[in-house]
Amino acid sequence: MFTSTKAFSGFSVDDIAAAKTFYGETLGLAVTENDMGFIELHLDSGATVLAYTKPNHEPASFTIMNFPVDDVEAAVDDLNARGVVTTIYNDDGSLPVDSKGIMRGNGPDIAWFLDPAGNVLSVLQGD
Repeated sequence: MFTSTKAFSGFSVDDIAAAKTFYGETLGLAVTENDMGFIELHLDSGATVLAYTKPNHEPASFTIMNFPVDDVEAAVDDLNARGVVTTIYNDDGSLPVDSKGIMRGNGPDIAWFLDPAGNVLSVLQGD
């Protein structure tokens, strides 16, 4: 029977070692490697997200994971201090973002950034 009790999400990357370093060390998530050589991101909510290598990986053209935070500006400053670029939409003018890459007043304040495989992630105001 179909059940969602142990459902999980997944996305592809082109370099599993770079993803493990980024998600584990840069972002500080709990990361383990499974017996297939893929990584599992263990979130505080209890959810697990699988990251797997894929031949001819193409980055997702949408936000694959959102991280709600208490203070977007502080989260962006912390990400920038860790070497993560949050101004990915500044140059193309596709979104009304400020100099830090934060879009304000258009729903929750939000800033986007990329993982090493080019997948889009975000931090956004909220819980």
